[in-house]
Amino acid sequence: MLFLPTTYQQKKHIIMKKKLVLCLFALGIVLTTANCNSKDDSPNEIIIPPIPEPEPEPEPVKEGTYNFKTFQKQIVAFGDGKNQSADKTVNLPTDIEKVQAIKMYVQFDCPCNIWDVFANVQVKDPKTGVWYEIGRYITPYGKDSSPLARGLEFDVTDFKSVLTGPTELRIFTEVWGADGWLVSVDFDYIYGKPDFKYSAVTPILQYNKNSLEGVPYGEAHNFDLQKTINVPQNAESTHIRTIISGWGHATPLDQGGRGCAEWCFRTHQIKIDQQDAFQHVLGPIGCAANPIKAQKGNWQPDRAGWCPGMAVPTRIDILKNAKAGQSFAFEYYFEPWTNNMQATTDNKHAYYAISNFVVVKSNTPIEKAMVTD
Repeated sequence: MLFLPTTYQQKKHIIMKKKLVLCLFALGIVLTTANCNSKDDSPNEIIIPPIPEPEPEPEPVKEGTYNFKTFQKQIVAFGDGKNQSADKTVNLPTDIEKVQAIKMYVQFDCPCNIWDVFANVQVKDPKTGVWYEIGRYITPYGKDSSPLARGLEFDVTDFKSVLTGPTELRIFTEVWGADGWLVSVDFDYIYGKPDFKYSAVTPILQYNKNSLEGVPYGEAHNFDLQKTINVPQNAESTHIRTIISGWGHATPLDQGGRGCAEWCFRTHQIKIDQQDAFQHVLGPIGCAANPIKAQKGNWQPDRAGWCPGMAVPTRIDILKNAKAGQSFAFEYYFEPWTNNMQATTDNKHAYYAISNFVVVKSNTPIEKAMVTD
């Protein structure tokens, strides 16, 4: 057997060490060169861009009809510690810009007072504290509203801007007996695409506290029937909403023994900038066709624009020009007639209980129209 000298093995080991050192040195040069070619002194890292958050899906459009109960068989009466009116605060929807329409339903249950009297529902403007009449009706003679599945129906969409959030409501019935009525009120909020996304309502005239505190007809008075209305710059639609009903048996009588202002047929005008713009005919509306039949009084003959047991008509007059950013003169004008004060009744006067509102609409947020004397 051949043995290599020890010195040769040692030399071989030294050579291998040198080769290893040279390899490590070469590797260091490569890494140093790579670092020198980089734009900064930071170590080379693989940058993983963040994964973007997915955009939230839009909320589904709220559609359908949602019902809200308010007064439930609330007694309104006179005497025995009872009141002709009642107030209540309720919570109503706040996403009002998604509401297409609001319908109000009024039911009245017995005890049923025997007389046909003035009644209405009001809402309080939280900013001004002013009560707005949103619907008016005349009670039937001693008969409840059961022939109507949901009672009398009113479109109160014009009041969206105040029928929202915590809301104060008031019901009033000009009843003069302790029997009175049991009144219920509920609202349907119908969600869908409205004609305009935003609206605002302002009272023009409200002489409607009760039937005998309306505007005296046919005699001198100090009721102001003329106003100036300033319309917001972004109004896209402007209209006037009116409710009016007459009371009294004043003379001279019209043909057929029809006294004013309950029975005498008249045509009123809304004047815009001193020009006749809209007519309101206070004539027959079909009392004998009232679904609340068999009343215990004189319910079938036609009155001047209203009937016992029916809603008083709401009159909507749309201006052809929205008058955005402009002002215009408003006047409510009664057909001329003179009361001769010869009526044989205790009250010789005629009255028109009236409310007018100006409603402005837009697809951008809108402020109220301003009404001044």
